[in-house]
Amino acid sequence: MLTVGLTAFALAADASKWDGDNRSAVRLIAGAFVGEDGARIGRAGIEIKLGAGWKMYWRHPGDAGVPPSFDFAGSTNVTDVTVMWPAPQRFTDEGTHLIVYKDRVVLPLRVVPEHAAKPVTLRLKLVYGICEKLCILAEAQSELLLSGDTTTHEPALAAAEARVPRKARIGEGGRLSIHAIQREMGRTGPRIVIDVAAPAAASVDLFAEGPGSDWSLPLPQPISAEGDLRRFSLDLTGVPAGVGTSGAMLRLTATADREAIEVSVPY
Repeated sequence: MLTVGLTAFALAADASKWDGDNRSAVRLIAGAFVGEDGARIGRAGIEIKLGAGWKMYWRHPGDAGVPPSFDFAGSTNVTDVTVMWPAPQRFTDEGTHLIVYKDRVVLPLRVVPEHAAKPVTLRLKLVYGICEKLCILAEAQSELLLSGDTTTHEPALAAAEARVPRKARIGEGGRLSIHAIQREMGRTGPRIVIDVAAPAAASVDLFAEGPGSDWSLPLPQPISAEGDLRRFSLDLTGVPAGVGTSGAMLRLTATADREAIEVSVPY
């Protein structure tokens, strides 16, 4: 009965029904298809709204928490779905640093059809951690037919896509950049010192991830600010036991107000 209802709604709308409660709710939203290297690529989004005080974890949750898990296996005429991540924010609670989204977030999706001329139906099973005073695991299911036409959700999708960090290199110019990094020995072990360049009035933050989900790097900590340079320190801890670090690359995400970049650096 539920499946029939979802399918009927999918055929009639450019968004699925909300699945959730007053703590959090999830739906799929549709966008227009685009041409990419001669292929027809679908655009869509996972929209999550969070109740007052509730937070959802980013792909790397920080000191604790569970990142979202996506299952699109039940989709029709889909060979690949890429989830994109708008820039998150840091939340600190009694010394625990978390990386989260608040209020409402759209995670853009890039959908590759198996047959470009046939309809695409997305079916999502989502498991995600949310926190207020207590933390719980939430689950949601959504189904949506992607027609490929322009929809009312284009502005929301465009805004979310604009918040996805752009790829950059160390020392690259621009309003926001990772100006320089330096490896050194700190008081508790090796660390990386990272200089982020951004306008002096901007609110700047920095996040770090290892090459795999089993890495649990700490959050970089701000240590100084002078003019347009903010300096952060990243302790090189959280490497999985028995894992070699030779050749390992870390992913740094820097944010400044509404702008964000992503840079790969050697461990």
